[in-house]
Amino acid sequence: MYDLIGDIHGYATPLKQLLSKLDYTEREGVWQHPERQVIFLGDFVDRGPEQVETVAIAKAMVEAGKALAVMGNHEFNAVAWATEDPQSSGQYLRPHIPKNQRQHQAYLDQVEKNSPLHREHIAWFKTLPLYLDLDGLRVIHACWHPPSLWVLSDYMDEQQRILPNAWPALCRKDSAPFDALETAVKGLEIPLPKGYEFHDKDGNPRHHIRTRWWTLKQLSYRDLAMVPADQLEAMPTCPVPEDVLPGYAGDKPLFVGHYWLTCEPKPLNRYIACLDYSIAAGHAQSTGEGKLCAYRWDGESELSKERFVWIQG
Repeated sequence: MYDLIGDIHGYATPLKQLLSKLDYTEREGVWQHPERQVIFLGDFVDRGPEQVETVAIAKAMVEAGKALAVMGNHEFNAVAWATEDPQSSGQYLRPHIPKNQRQHQAYLDQVEKNSPLHREHIAWFKTLPLYLDLDGLRVIHACWHPPSLWVLSDYMDEQQRILPNAWPALCRKDSAPFDALETAVKGLEIPLPKGYEFHDKDGNPRHHIRTRWWTLKQLSYRDLAMVPADQLEAMPTCPVPEDVLPGYAGDKPLFVGHYWLTCEPKPLNRYIACLDYSIAAGHAQSTGEGKLCAYRWDGESELSKERFVWIQG
């Protein structure tokens, strides 16, 4: 049986507290349980104060067979930041522009850019699969979207790891593989109807919205939009077309991270749970709302609020 743990973002102390609460103990440098395995949902790095220790804990557990893990968007970004663009000398697959630098600087400060430890981390991040489709459950960082996973199948090996030569294609904007990767690790975006837009937190006009794709019934753009609260009124109230959202059949429970929730942990619906409860969000840290969250899965086909376990940030 599995204990699934959401986005950690360098908060190793809460991670150790959560593992202890789940009855794992550290032996010979590896956290372990005699009967259970952890599944990490990605986003080990960026933001938090203990990123090196966080990666060390997760990596040791995975390599000892005590845990599984999928890649988060922050691991993907870390690899792309550190990988030179084969088509542009001196440039990187993730451009070293100020915005990207700010997002990644806390990690680079702790690991020391281009150090042996940094290279060790990047090599390990490359081994993480984009998703797990196991007996009884599925795991992906942000969105289970079959059309995107079909596109990505040409860029992954049989263990759903990104092929060594596929990284440049997945980093080329305005391409099918880039869009598919973005959906899998960042969430599903859909275009707004013609004539509609909203402004993001930096004041930039946007014509696509990130969605609550897990909703099982047909709703409007306003109902599904994940936008700043002060922009919600700009969203149209007409229904989203039925063929836009992927839906989810519920043949297996699905676990995701990524979405920085702050409410009391509970399933998104009968079959889907998000385990990212904002341990690293600045507002959550200041208000005490942030949690590092896990779900204890024992084979059930429908998810239960009572199986969530968390540590308050």
